Amino acid sequence: MQESAKQKATIPFWRDERILNILGQVVFIIVLLFLASLIYQNMKTGLAKQGITLSYNFLSGIAGFDISETFLEYSRTSSYWQAYQVGLLNTLSVSIVGVIASTIFGVILGVSRLSTNFLINRLAAFYLELIRNLSLLVFLIFWYLGVFLKLPRVREAVIWPGDIFLTNRGVGIPWGLPTDSYPTFRLILLIGIILSFIVFFSLRAYSNRTGQAPLTTLWTSLTFIITGVVGWLILPEKPLFFESPVIEGLNMSGGKVLSPEFMALTSGLVLYTSAFIGEVVRSGILSVSKGQVEAAHALGLNSFQTLRLIVFPQALRVIVPPLTSQYLNLIKNSSLAIAVGYPDLFYISNTIQNQTGRAVEMISMVMLTYLIFSLITSVFMNWYNQRIKLVER
Repeated sequence: MQESAKQKATIPFWRDERILNILGQVVFIIVLLFLASLIYQNMKTGLAKQGITLSYNFLSGIAGFDISETFLEYSRTSSYWQAYQVGLLNTLSVSIVGVIASTIFGVILGVSRLSTNFLINRLAAFYLELIRNLSLLVFLIFWYLGVFLKLPRVREAVIWPGDIFLTNRGVGIPWGLPTDSYPTFRLILLIGIILSFIVFFSLRAYSNRTGQAPLTTLWTSLTFIITGVVGWLILPEKPLFFESPVIEGLNMSGGKVLSPEFMALTSGLVLYTSAFIGEVVRSGILSVSKGQVEAAHALGLNSFQTLRLIVFPQALRVIVPPLTSQYLNLIKNSSLAIAVGYPDLFYISNTIQNQTGRAVEMISMVMLTYLIFSLITSVFMNWYNQRIKLVER
């Protein structure tokens, strides 16, 4: 033992693997920084020859162009930075709606693919195989040109129950307008969120202490819903005044009109991404051994209880990592909005770039924004994956 220790101590540093590994990493970082410096200097020199210096001061200039859909106050006299914020929120709205809707639809497809009902199983399989082999760009253009722009004109609108208007100018839905009691109602909703967290952690502690499985998600959701309903009823004035869309001439007014561009982009992304999520869910469910299902049935659990309490908690450990990739793909694929004319982040930044000539600055801002979106999504999903992973004893 002493001789081997002496041999390790006498190994020259140029043969020590630990030192060589560290030196290799240091050299790699130096080379990477050197190449990045060369690229930056080359770009700076090229811009200098054109009389351009890197600066973001142009963002305070007047935009001078209209944006068809905005969640913020915006006009032609607004700044480029305000226009960029509008595109940012538009991209966020599509991404959030897309992630939620594609997850729900994808889970339904994945479970249907494993259904013992022949018709449901075959329809789900046909849908998954068809959509997964299509081009997303072509699919989006089809939904825009072949579906939403082919809806009836405003005067011939199709009216669904709930005052939902389907026209080629957009889909009109009832929308809530805030009243004077709305700020108080927001405070009540905040209290509902706090109470929901208390119920959630209390039920988790009860489950860990007793070994029983209460309906944690159900009771947490009911706590928030009940708090909101009670707040709605006790306020002297309703927090929101729901306004339905009405047809006026050749257009719609009132309510909320979802443009054909928004509907085509969102529905296309949802239907496309849900097909991949369906396969992810199917593979996760199949990863759970049949013995687990048989044991659940032997204990008297029905099919829904077995799926909710036994299969899905174990399948999530397989589902979450590839599901994260699908969420990231959906967020980045939203940049295809330019194909259907929806004013998302990339569309508006491209307009700003064409007006100002600031290609490097705008592309860097767009890249950084999408990077932040992806990192936030990855951090959240990695945290959730750590929460549900199997802890071996």
